[in-house]
Amino acid sequence: MSATRIGTWLVPSLLLTLAALPASAETTRIYVTNAAGDQVHVIDPVTNKVVQVIKGVESAHGITFSPDGARVYVSNEHDSTLDVRDSKTGTVIKQIPLSSRPNNIAITKDGKRIVVAIAREPAALDIIDTVSLTRTKSIPMNGRLHNTYITPDGKYAVSGSVRSEFLNVVDLATEQVAWEIKTKGGVRPMTFEVNPDGSTKRIFAQHSNLNGFSVIDFAQRMEVARITLPNEPNGYAPDHRQSSPSHGIGVAPNGKTLWVTSIPANAVFVYSLPDIELQGHVPLPVKNIAGRDKPVPAVPNWVTFTPDSKLIYISNAAAMSVTAIDMDSRKVVAVVPVGQVPKRISTLVMR
Repeated sequence: MSATRIGTWLVPSLLLTLAALPASAETTRIYVTNAAGDQVHVIDPVTNKVVQVIKGVESAHGITFSPDGARVYVSNEHDSTLDVRDSKTGTVIKQIPLSSRPNNIAITKDGKRIVVAIAREPAALDIIDTVSLTRTKSIPMNGRLHNTYITPDGKYAVSGSVRSEFLNVVDLATEQVAWEIKTKGGVRPMTFEVNPDGSTKRIFAQHSNLNGFSVIDFAQRMEVARITLPNEPNGYAPDHRQSSPSHGIGVAPNGKTLWVTSIPANAVFVYSLPDIELQGHVPLPVKNIAGRDKPVPAVPNWVTFTPDSKLIYISNAAAMSVTAIDMDSRKVVAVVPVGQVPKRISTLVMR
């Protein structure tokens, strides 16, 4: 059995592979980590129901999977470990000590290494060997990291710093820093657009105090545009999220659209690619809670997709749910209750 991860990056070859498979040959699951509590919820996108709850991962942050889908890797902020779990049973295989408290994680295309963004001193990008299940290297950084990703071609690890306001690129062949640029505003979530040959064309990055995203040309190693989301709708952002108004972004697996969440708008905006033209937005649900005079907004965070580009899933941190949206009609088709403060979200496709 093999598996493919979808979430913040695009793999064009995935579509060709899946198109040749009968529908029964694959199983897709949506995993969401909950920043509060100790649970990871697993959603079946066919039924939009929770089919598994992995317990015992306190302050879970990033999540990814082994190529065969047998293992789930979760960064554990409470214990400063990378937790390795059996995907079927949810049981612990090993907790791998990290250099310090982690944030997001990503796995290489061959599944042999995991990169871990270290969010405390000493600032580093930890490298984990998935065969020995040990930390083999910590690459020093010029500031604490928040998120890290593997480019679609598998050649680079791209990380961002909120506090130190930079974007860093590590060459995975040498495990050395290839280049780094300073940014206006701390770097939040990112996603990638690819060239016809599969190499990285552009990075779309969200930033502190920006309700929108920047466009970074990978070859030129520079920001070439900055897009601000529409002002309306507005008024939904709680005070503690004013500094990160836009905190979820993803390129659809078919490469045709870019989806960007907005906390002030309580919505996700859709842009066409490659022209980055606004196509519209989808309002996200609010939640009525007894004793409160106003509904609680979703506070949308991360996004992920089904491999056929039919559904997008958005974690709603305040509403304690995940929203499923039909990407063609741009309509909400399900709101799935999950755990406390759901944030990172990723797709596992098993064949």
